[in-house]
Amino acid sequence: MRSWLVGLCVLLSPSAYAQSTSAPELQFDSVPNFIKLPPDMFLGEATGVAVNSKGNVFVYSRGGSSQGPAFGNTASQLLEFDRDGNYIREIGKGLYAWSFGHTVRVDKDDNIWATDKGSNMIIKFSPAGRVQMVFGRKAEASDENAHPLEHPKPPLPAVNGQFRQPTDVAFDSQGNVYIADGYINSRVGKVNKDGDWVKQWGSFGKGDGQMDTVHSIASDAQDNIYVADRNNRRIQVFDTEGNLKRKITIDIPAPADARPAIGNMPNLTNWPAEGGTQTPGAPWALCITPGPNQVLFVADAMPGRLYKLSLDGKVLGWMGKSGKQLKQFGWIHEIACPSENEVYVAEILTWRVQKLLIKSDQRAER
Repeated sequence: MRSWLVGLCVLLSPSAYAQSTSAPELQFDSVPNFIKLPPDMFLGEATGVAVNSKGNVFVYSRGGSSQGPAFGNTASQLLEFDRDGNYIREIGKGLYAWSFGHTVRVDKDDNIWATDKGSNMIIKFSPAGRVQMVFGRKAEASDENAHPLEHPKPPLPAVNGQFRQPTDVAFDSQGNVYIADGYINSRVGKVNKDGDWVKQWGSFGKGDGQMDTVHSIASDAQDNIYVADRNNRRIQVFDTEGNLKRKITIDIPAPADARPAIGNMPNLTNWPAEGGTQTPGAPWALCITPGPNQVLFVADAMPGRLYKLSLDGKVLGWMGKSGKQLKQFGWIHEIACPSENEVYVAEILTWRVQKLLIKSDQRAER
């Protein structure tokens, strides 16, 4: 009886972690040369990828429209491809909000949402590629002493409807939008389907409900909101009002021969407790598959794995490692997962999008 009660208390506690320390390696293939660009067009850092109901693929890249000096360069370009990777069109060419691309999402009505970290704006496009709504505001170039945003710790008080380096968006079944705001404000903002500001939650820190680099956000069929709290090396799960329901960590150590995709080897002496953006399991990107049996995909930068989880946080398997070859990853920045066995990853360091086909005969207990 006593052990049963202890287990019940753990399940009911919002601070309880779902932890996974081991999982099988999943077998998968990567489609060679999936993205097919015109001869005179190139991707830059591929920061975003999304798939609509027709199977068309949207890629948000720091390239194409790139212009200006090395520091303060403008780099955002949104491209659409068909399900076979053939180029269709560029969306929003020359758009005022384009500055430094971060992620792209597609909602249930096939509207396209681009989050631009550099301009502090989120743009909603219709399926036809016309601007429907704008969120946030770009800094005025005419302002005296205009300069990049600073990163005070703790951040300055957040302002409703304005953002400081936002990163991503998610949607619930009622059409509300959840904005990951992101590198500086360390919060989630909520707006309704009409674009009106509803509320915010979160602050900078390591405690329950606090965040340090809100880098990705996703929602499931029950309207739970999953927040990638990257530097704290955890995923926090909230209801639509911002109440913390649970936390998920991925505690699978890096193999002895693991190396980062770029940079020196991070200090992994006490990585489970200390966290950090280059530690195993630090969530860079989140994606939840459509129903009825939803799973969560999560990517880290070191050792550069893609993880498959049940929604309660159990790691069902992992795949890949850091590198430049097919089936290796160079900082996965966003994931699109139209099914459990078809996954797309946008990578920063390799300037590419990979289409991954996960072998369907692999079964792990859930």
